[in-house]
Parts: sequence; structure tokens; C-alpha cells
Amino acid sequence: MNRFDTAAEIYKNYGIDAQKAIDTLKNVTVSMHCWQGDDVVGFDTKESLSGGIQTTGNYPGKARTFDELTADIDKAMSLIPGKKKLNLHACYAVFEDGEFADRNELKPKHFEKWVKFAKERNMGIDFNPTFFSHAMVKDNLTLSSPDENVRKFWVEHGKRCVEISQYFAEETGVPCVMNIWIPDGYKDIPADRFSPRARFKASLDEILSVPYDKTKVYITLESKVFGIGMESYTVGSAEFCLNYVNKNGITPLMDNGHYHPTEVVSDKISAMLLFNEKIALHITRGVRWDSDHVVLFDDETKEIAKEIVAADALDKVFIATDYFDASINRISAWVTGMRNVQKALLYALLTPHKMLKELQDSGDLTALMVKNEELKTLPFGDVWEKYLADENVNSDYLSEIKKYEKDVLSKR
Repeated sequence: MNRFDTAAEIYKNYGIDAQKAIDTLKNVTVSMHCWQGDDVVGFDTKESLSGGIQTTGNYPGKARTFDELTADIDKAMSLIPGKKKLNLHACYAVFEDGEFADRNELKPKHFEKWVKFAKERNMGIDFNPTFFSHAMVKDNLTLSSPDENVRKFWVEHGKRCVEISQYFAEETGVPCVMNIWIPDGYKDIPADRFSPRARFKASLDEILSVPYDKTKVYITLESKVFGIGMESYTVGSAEFCLNYVNKNGITPLMDNGHYHPTEVVSDKISAMLLFNEKIALHITRGVRWDSDHVVLFDDETKEIAKEIVAADALDKVFIATDYFDASINRISAWVTGMRNVQKALLYALLTPHKMLKELQDSGDLTALMVKNEELKTLPFGDVWEKYLADENVNSDYLSEIKKYEKDVLSKR
């Protein structure tokens, strides 16, 4: 009997079919963010990264062009098991033959190369308007700006992104999640909290006035508690975003690095699922007040996955990664984070949720604690190795990445 068979027998004692868990995970799509590969620089502007976010580090080998970025994405995805989507930001528009279009003039044709790339790999595409790193971000304000020219510029950008999102969905045959996040806020205590939010609301209303197929495009809205340079006031707070989403029938997106350090998204998922047909997640890792660290196989990542699986909501949650680390090999950062999301999902699929729920409902909290502790030392690793083997992906990815670094990245 091999190690997986032994592990499967152990899980069977808890009422869990290990192979069924693997087969379920094979069909769970995780959307991989493109911006880890070039430190969120994009192709459309020479502006440095700004607008409440920041990358740190200068590890060699950063992608500088479409061809370099897509080669790195291919290498990362070859080392990641399971079903994947590609998550793009609008700043990754590709211009050729000297053409340029500003963000309020973007068209589907500026993303044709991305569509070809995705279709050749049988992937869908998710999308994000880019409301940062641009000269039209004035005083850290975009959709909430009191300058009508600034606000209208970004409203038009949002409208163009809705059109592009539908283009992605129609071309790939996979629904596109279009996520709106703005950096707007103030470093110090504002004199007027109401008006920026009123302007943000009006801007969102204008963007959503663009006709689109709601079966093909899921527009989401992402909140944040604070950002660099806007520590005292964030226009797109959690309360604003939740109320707007529910009033206007779009999809909430929660990024687990965008809340107070004592808050956890895992605790919010069940509440959100009760009131929304779909929810979306950006899975990252917050460290103190900073988000966007490479996802680990840590307690909160496991709890997020547990809540999704326990609620039987794998078909109701859009799962994407969102982090950027320029201090380590960028491809390793992609592979490590994506694999850890899948590890957490497999761990959740190997958890006897029905048994644990019955213990909770019966009031046997002693047994509940004991069983939860038992589960932590079950041979999860052997089931994970079987999943990797089924997906024809090696457990060791570091040696392959080091080889790619030597052969490709070091020559950039």
C-alpha cells in the first residue's frame, strides 16, 4: 500500500473520500494576478507606482514587456496545478506600431494579444480598472475628486473597462469578474467626509449605466481600510462598498489584507453568502497594517477555504490572488501563493464538516475541540502529493525556477 492509499484509509475513518476531494479541487478555478510579474508597473505609463500602494525590493529579472511577462506567466502556470484564470489590470494594455491610448480611451483591441494568449491556454480573463499610477490621480483622488475633469476622466475609464470585460467574456467563453478599487482618501483628518463619498457614488452610478450582460460580466467593488498616503480617511470604506453593492445588485469583493488587523475575512464569508448570490475574494496576506504579502498555508488562508467549502459555496465564490513582492523571485512568489490557496482548499475538502457541525449543534464543544486538533496531524501532505501527481506537476518547483532564473531572468 502506497502513502496515498494509507492516507486515504485514515481519512475514510472520518467519513472523507480523499480521491473525491482531489477530483473536486481539480475543477476549482483560481484567478492568478498578472501584476506580481512586474511589480505592478504595467505597459501604459512611465509613472512610478503610486496611489495608496507600494512595492518594495529590487530582485533581478523583472518582466518589462508583454513577451517577457507572458513567458513568466507561462513558467509559473506550468508549475501550478488545477484550473486557472488570468487576472489583468487595465494598465497592461498592449500598444503596437507607435499607437497609444490613455486610460479613458482604451478599447478591446488594446487587449487582443491577451485574449489570444488566454484562448491558446483555455483560460478566462478577469479585469481591473487601474485607478492609480497616473498623472490624472490628483491629490490621491479619482472617482471622488472635486475636480470634475479628473472625475470624468476616471468615470470614462471605468466605462471603457466594462466594455473590455464583456469582450473578454465573449471571446473566452468564461465570465469575467471586473473589480473596482480606488485609492481615494486623505492622509490627515478631512474637513468633509460626506462629499467625496457622494461623488464616488455618482461616479459608480455613471459607470454602471453602461449596458452589459450580467451573465457574462460580474462587476465587483472592493473596500480598503487605509492606504499609503491616505491613513486617516478612505472614501471606499467597507460600509460604503457593502451598502453600494447591495443597493445596486453587483458583487462584493473582499480582500483579506484590507481590514483592521483584528478583523478576518473568514468570519465575514458566511454573512456575505447569506445576502449575495455570488461573492469575490482577493486572497493575500496582511502583515500588521500592510497587505499584499505572498500567500502562505497559514491559519487565515485555511479558514477562508474552510468557510467556502463548509458552506458548499465553491460555485458561489470567485477566488483570485492579489499580492506583489519585489524582494524575492517573482515566479516563485506566484507559484508559492497559488499553490497555498489550493492547499487550503484541499485541506478544507478533507475536513469532515458535517461531523464537526453535529458536534457543535449537540453542544459537545469538548469533542469538537479534540477532533479539530486531531485533524491537524492527519497525513494531508500525502494527499497533496497525489493531487500534484494527478496534475502532472512536480512537488519541487524551486529547482525549476532557479534554472529559469539562470537561463532567462538573469539575462534581462
